[in-house]
Amino acid sequence: MTDTDPTASGDTPDGPGPDAAPALRRSPLHAATTAAGASFTDFGGWDMPLRYGSDLAEHHAVRQAAGLFDISHMAEFGVGGAQAAAFLDAALAADVSAIAVSRAKYTMILAEDGGVIDDLIVYRNAEDEYLVVANAGNHDAVATALGERIHGFEATLTDATDALALIAVQGPVAREILAATDELEHDDAKAIGHTLDTLPYYACMGMTFQGRPLLVARTGYTGEDGFELYVDAATAPLLWDALLTAGAPLGLVPAGLAARDTLRLEAGMPLYGHELGLDIQPAQAGLGRIAPPKTKTADFVGRAAVGAGPAADARVLVGLAAEGRRAGRAGYAVLDGDATVGEITSGALSPTLGHPIALAFVDPAVAAVGQTLDLDVRGSRIPARVVALPFYSRKK
Repeated sequence: MTDTDPTASGDTPDGPGPDAAPALRRSPLHAATTAAGASFTDFGGWDMPLRYGSDLAEHHAVRQAAGLFDISHMAEFGVGGAQAAAFLDAALAADVSAIAVSRAKYTMILAEDGGVIDDLIVYRNAEDEYLVVANAGNHDAVATALGERIHGFEATLTDATDALALIAVQGPVAREILAATDELEHDDAKAIGHTLDTLPYYACMGMTFQGRPLLVARTGYTGEDGFELYVDAATAPLLWDALLTAGAPLGLVPAGLAARDTLRLEAGMPLYGHELGLDIQPAQAGLGRIAPPKTKTADFVGRAAVGAGPAADARVLVGLAAEGRRAGRAGYAVLDGDATVGEITSGALSPTLGHPIALAFVDPAVAAVGQTLDLDVRGSRIPARVVALPFYSRKK
């Protein structure tokens, strides 16, 4: 077999062979982000922008002005019907029925043993209409769990992932950018009393762009003020271009997943597969308040397990700060003397703070703020201390 053999890659003349990797899915904004100079990476089975130039420049732009993110890989599910709220109350670890119309809530969908299937945002757009947003890599797991849990309820579940694109504008001037965007207009019928100026954090409202409806939410994953815009896939490229045009004079730049990761780490926000997973209960990640078995009205899957709590010696999530320039990375050991007492889940040299930071699961005995530990960074011991989260908070 030579290098020019058409089957050398596992493909056949009739199509991909049985061992060929599945093709990556592409965002409705793929052409637009390619034109903007993006380099791409596989993220949850999607071909998504990793960076457009400099990770650092994109990170700093979000902290100082604004960044424009294509996050259309996120999974969206519409839930409606007379018992939509009751269904979500039973399916998720939140009192969904208590969410006011036009508000949003961060929550989780749990396994029976209390492990995290995924962390979610739920938007209530009308009395009997919700949008559930999940992580791309957990699309199938969330779809399966919701599909199983809806039985017996007068409710409908619709997978809206392919129909929607999701654009995030994050940074101190995000509101000014949306206000300056041509043909992005207030929708009096669906704004539910909000305007861009008055929309609270974790709230949403209807707007239109070129006459097409979209949902604008004051949510994000960067630690900055900002908005997430849910728009139909066909309209998304036009909206992307309009936002770039309006935002360029205000410092807006396209930003990729690399900057998004350092931004969320500085803000102490968890990433599924790192700080959250099926083998982790919410309380271990400092998110016990997200699944409150004693205060939630309705029963929900995983309630008994989170009520009992994790084992007494189960590791807990902490923030670690170090000096110098060498950062711990996911999988690196955390040491107390000669003993391994934990493992880093996310780590980086913080662009904003100028020193290494990390999230790590450690033994409860060494989890107190102020505790001194060491990071094993490729055989070198780097002193670190446990610090309160988040590492960075924006000025309000």
